[in-house]
Amino acid sequence: MSDSAEQARKDEAAMRLALDQAQNAWLVGEVPVGAVIVREVDGVHQVVATGYNRPITTHDPTAHAEIVALRHAAQLLGNYRLPDCELYVTLEPCAMCAMALVHARFKRVVYAAADPKTGAAGSVIDLFAQRQLNHHTAVQGGVLADTCGQLLREFFAERRAQARRERNESSAAPAAPAAGAPETDYNIVEVIEMQDTMPGDLTDL
Repeated sequence: MSDSAEQARKDEAAMRLALDQAQNAWLVGEVPVGAVIVREVDGVHQVVATGYNRPITTHDPTAHAEIVALRHAAQLLGNYRLPDCELYVTLEPCAMCAMALVHARFKRVVYAAADPKTGAAGSVIDLFAQRQLNHHTAVQGGVLADTCGQLLREFFAERRAQARRERNESSAAPAAPAAGAPETDYNIVEVIEMQDTMPGDLTDL
């Protein structure tokens, strides 16, 4: 097997682990994004840490999958700099995550689906390509992009369907008139449907 084919095999295997983490995020009601950090020891890729989106459950806007995994890895390895590590994530990093990975001196970042709304590895802005920075991380996108993108699309489709069901149930339920209020032949129900915006519903993929 050629070096490039072997690297592609390792990339896909690691991304499937990140995909497992993304599915864990869905199970707890988070946007399904997962991340895995690996490093090579004696020619073998070892998993150092994993993470999935947790901003809703932890009330922490910084708890994206990449940051959760990064914090675990730094604690386990006893160093905030991780120059021997590579991160795999199912969605293109946002600006916050991209700069955290650069500051941590990651050797390489591999992502699956592009994020046309907040992607900071080329879709909206490419922070990894800023030559003025004192560290430069190699970046590759598109590994299992269709599979990871489909997971996100299914998640947001389910969320929209649930919002429609709740809207319909609310519209169908008769409202009790307030005390002293005149009776009417109809009810006016105002429904505000929340739009999903984090990290992007990938409807354009």
